[in-house]
Amino acid sequence: MANFLEKTLGFKAGEHNVRTEIVAGITTFLTMAYILAVNPGIFSALPGMPGGSVFTATALAAIVGTLVMAVYAKKPFALAPGMGLNAFFVFTVCLTMGHSWQFALTAVFLEGILFIILTLTKVRSWILNAIPLTLKHAIGAGIGLFIAFIGLQNAGIIVNSDATLVVLGDVTHGKALLAIIGLVITGALVILNVKGGILIGILATAIIGLVVKDPASGAAITSFNGLVSAPDGLSPIFCKFEWGQILSWDMLAVVFTFLFIDMFDTMGTVIGVSQKAGMVDEKGNVDGINKMFLADSIATVAGACFGTSTTTTYVESASGVGAGGRTGLTALTTAVCFALALFFSPLFLAIPGAATAPALVIVGVMMMTPIVKINWEDFSESIPAFLTVILMPVAYSISDGILIGVISYVVLNACAGKFKKISPAMWVLAALFIARYIFI
Repeated sequence: MANFLEKTLGFKAGEHNVRTEIVAGITTFLTMAYILAVNPGIFSALPGMPGGSVFTATALAAIVGTLVMAVYAKKPFALAPGMGLNAFFVFTVCLTMGHSWQFALTAVFLEGILFIILTLTKVRSWILNAIPLTLKHAIGAGIGLFIAFIGLQNAGIIVNSDATLVVLGDVTHGKALLAIIGLVITGALVILNVKGGILIGILATAIIGLVVKDPASGAAITSFNGLVSAPDGLSPIFCKFEWGQILSWDMLAVVFTFLFIDMFDTMGTVIGVSQKAGMVDEKGNVDGINKMFLADSIATVAGACFGTSTTTTYVESASGVGAGGRTGLTALTTAVCFALALFFSPLFLAIPGAATAPALVIVGVMMMTPIVKINWEDFSESIPAFLTVILMPVAYSISDGILIGVISYVVLNACAGKFKKISPAMWVLAALFIARYIFI
């Protein structure tokens, strides 16, 4: 059995623990299960895409992508249709540009094929390895801030403000209060080094949510609406591609926009979470990066066939890594949870965002450690690093943080006459990223 787990999932009996890996996989699932509710809600704006079918497609895309990551790449990362990318699909491509959802699905499919080609030719790993070590440290820290910010938003601790963009919400009532209670519980468990502390914190917070009321509705924040539900069929959206416009300028622009966002979101996630898991060398290079990228590419193609937007590696995988997950067994456990969710969706979806928010904040803290490795006294290094870190949460985009970080690194060092620091690859990347902002 031990030999099978090592060959299939990279699990080594003397180095890893089965219970820890399984708990980590469940933790990852619970922190990203919101996509099962959010994705159908976003796609509900499009006629002809039933919510039940999109729910099934979302779960299947997550299962396929995460299984490939588990068995082929043997890494503890999970995949699902990406937030931001689904909004671009619905609100920009379909509702603003006026294209059909079949057109958008075709663009996602083509993007996935391009990703596979770029991965097999090792272009993606070449780009990753070209990024300076300082920026790699900044990416990890920036993602930590980003996922903590997501958690605070999900809990209503940080809310929208027309005057200041964001502001502290009402933390004395409702889900914000519940999340603060959960943060205290989870934080204490982590401080005490309790095994599975993050998962215990999520479950404990969800249970407390049964008695904490939402001030607006008067209902409990955690509410169960049944246990078992059969999944809806995929026939309305399965492989509904539109090939008539594949050579149009609009298709080209949409495909490359999907490509840029997905590539650098995934790249940032892989760097940041791999640093936390200790899966990088002294130069910040990630072990097995091409296999991870290929898993991501295959998942995107599969997701397009099922009928959903770009599938990408989830930053919430950091919660599983924070719980001790290090092998494909963690990802396999997450995939199994998504498979169960197909039939037990009312149970899994009952866990509110306020219960998973503390986990995201705690993991954000854990991911800040690379920031101490940045030379803050050398402004040619620290200014691009700072821009990378700060732009991820405030621009709500991992990819924009990376792109601006690379551009600023090249421009600032060139202006300071430090040309030897800039590799040919960085010049090429900076030019491509500038072109991306101008033309796409």
